[in-house]
Amino acid sequence: MPTERITFPGHNANQLAARLDLPNGPVLATALFAHCFTCSKDIPAARRIAARLSSMGIAVLRFDFTGLGHSEGEFANTSFSTNVQDLIAATSYLADRGMAPSILIGHSLGGAAVLKTAGQVAGIKAVVTLGAPFDPEHVTHNFAEALEDIRRDGRAEVNLGGRPFTISQEFVEDVSRAALTEAIAGLNAALLVMHAPLDNIVGVENASQIFLAAKHPKSFVTLDSADHLISRGEDAEYAADVMAAWLSRYVDLSPPAPPPGAPEGVLRVREADPKGFLQDVQSGPDHHIYADEPVAYGGTNKGLTPYGLVSAGLGACTSMTIRMYARRKGWPLTGVSVDISHNKVHAQDSETATRDRIDRFHRSIRLEGPLDESQRAKLLEIADKCPVHRTLENASEVVTTLEDAD
Repeated sequence: MPTERITFPGHNANQLAARLDLPNGPVLATALFAHCFTCSKDIPAARRIAARLSSMGIAVLRFDFTGLGHSEGEFANTSFSTNVQDLIAATSYLADRGMAPSILIGHSLGGAAVLKTAGQVAGIKAVVTLGAPFDPEHVTHNFAEALEDIRRDGRAEVNLGGRPFTISQEFVEDVSRAALTEAIAGLNAALLVMHAPLDNIVGVENASQIFLAAKHPKSFVTLDSADHLISRGEDAEYAADVMAAWLSRYVDLSPPAPPPGAPEGVLRVREADPKGFLQDVQSGPDHHIYADEPVAYGGTNKGLTPYGLVSAGLGACTSMTIRMYARRKGWPLTGVSVDISHNKVHAQDSETATRDRIDRFHRSIRLEGPLDESQRAKLLEIADKCPVHRTLENASEVVTTLEDAD
């Protein structure tokens, strides 16, 4: 997925650092991602969600709030209200590029910020929160022991996640005034609330309060045993998959029709688990599967092996080709099933890199319905005309290029 590193002016003209994750093809919609309190645009959950959505045709802008990450400005001079203003500045930047966002996604305090922002931006169709507090003042429990020093001195340095941050009295007062009930009730967009029951930073009761304050359409999805930062790969993967499926109901992701004779497009395979073999396979905005290896070979068995995917293509193409011919002839074919077996094991071939064996696919076809013998024989002949069959029988050329990593 192509990624642009960009900057744009924030609420006080400081340049905010951002990444714009773009699809390999037309932009069908644009999402804006707001990170958690004192986090950055580059936390694993944000990267994973952006990658999944961009594979669906959704461009995702994720940026560092003022004074955080690579953005300019002083964090000590920011507040919840300035976060909202930064979000509005981001929507303006996107609109100026002809990519006005229709989706807002926020994690933790970023989730509260998108709830506050949504009603101030035209064209928002869907809002997603991840581990968001119902009351932004909730964030002060992260530095509760310093509140007295902040009140006395106007500001104090606190340690959050092993890093020092200066929190001002203005910040504390601002979050204490930032009630969200009215903003949530006034959302003119579909809402997805995602929260982990075991979240020990922002309790799950916050999700219940957000959900109850919102009008329909609204949905709630539990993130099971995820932590607040959604730091485990499998949890971020699950959140991204659910979000992608949910968004397709509320945002039009219909791609433009390709010109006649155009290829099907780019099928994107992206590593989902660097510690194993799980692969995230996306074809256009609508089709997503996993590829993996069996547990015995170090995988997690969450998807077909690469050879299994090849066999699936042959079986599906065979069945479709037979059906198309029988339909055209008006023959009484009531059902088709195809069993495929392949004489290789992908994990073993990956280790040995052998090339001295001929691939052999055994294909067993069952035809149902009152067909006569000549019809059955013709349909068996037609099976060999399946395009994938022909591709496998013919010599193919794979041209490989190496692209720079983002």
